[in-house]
Amino acid sequence: MSDKGLPIDIGISSKDRATVSLELSKMLADSYTLYLMTHNFHWNVTGPLFNTLHLMFMTQYTEAWQALDSIAERIRALGHFAPGTYAEYAKLSSISETTSVPDAETMIQLLVKGNESVAKTARTALKKADAVDDQPTVDLLTQRLDIHEKNAWMLRSLLQ
Repeated sequence: MSDKGLPIDIGISSKDRATVSLELSKMLADSYTLYLMTHNFHWNVTGPLFNTLHLMFMTQYTEAWQALDSIAERIRALGHFAPGTYAEYAKLSSISETTSVPDAETMIQLLVKGNESVAKTARTALKKADAVDDQPTVDLLTQRLDIHEKNAWMLRSLLQ
């Protein structure tokens, strides 16, 4: 869905802005779902790695929370409304929600997979943005890729 106001003339066609906005909406949905999962695990982790994981999860969900605004605001800058409901996120996200409180090792595994899913979504969106010369979106997605790949690596290291 897009705004109905003064036409946007930034050198990217309306069709291309719609395509990139849809990909960014998927990125926002994945990012929000991962944020929520990470925050949930922060609250509910137990076991010998409690303090390490509790702090790591807090660092990761705090960073993710800040990123949500950047993604949503880029969608708005392209002339579209950002999705903002659980129903929309459920349709757009590639990450499944957990239905129970897993043990600490399973939490780590789920967060590795979640970060990798966000990275894949970012990579797809980045290709579409790059194809239409949308450098601000490419820059945003490059930063997100770096963060999610690093998070996945750090989490994966705990399992070795």
